[in-house]
Amino acid sequence: MVRLVSLVMVVAIGSGLLARPTWAVQPIDENYVRSLAAPGKVVLVIEYYEGQGEVLERKGYATSGSFEVLSGTDFRVHDTMVIHLYGVEPCEGEMVNRRDGFAGRCIDFARQQLAIMLKNPKVVFCRAFFTEKNAPIQNATCYAYHYFPGSLDSIDMFEEQLVSLGALRLIKKPDGTLARPDLIPAEEIGKNGSFGMWADPGAGQR
Repeated sequence: MVRLVSLVMVVAIGSGLLARPTWAVQPIDENYVRSLAAPGKVVLVIEYYEGQGEVLERKGYATSGSFEVLSGTDFRVHDTMVIHLYGVEPCEGEMVNRRDGFAGRCIDFARQQLAIMLKNPKVVFCRAFFTEKNAPIQNATCYAYHYFPGSLDSIDMFEEQLVSLGALRLIKKPDGTLARPDLIPAEEIGKNGSFGMWADPGAGQR
């Protein structure tokens, strides 16, 4: 089990519930995310928002290892906390993608791609509803900051990358609307490029 060290807990004055996922569409402060990096550690910070988009609470963790990938949409922070990427899912059944040399279950392809994103990030930065704060499985949207001197310095949203790669697709709510309309362009990239599940006719529809 990875040893985690609690970093911060900042509580702001405020009340109310999130009526919509404002944290999913508001731009993040990339300089702030970069400032969270710590030598020799993987840092995870999760911010909890209220209805007007204000941060009510911020929690942080650090590990010298890596976070355990449980599925294409879930990873474990510690024994009693799992992050679930909100509004996205893998296709059902099996898929074939010759470009990536993959033939197997959709859920396994999605898990592989999430594991790549969680390999050696400097920072994992997540946003969630305030009501998720004490849940064992917390719906969130997350970003990974990767930095390798001279070759890579990027901050990428997990869901946007995984959807554009065809590892995940958008979930429809019971009323037929999309849970994450902000990710429509990402899904179009996956479909138009025949990436991931979209390389297999019909896989993305299952």
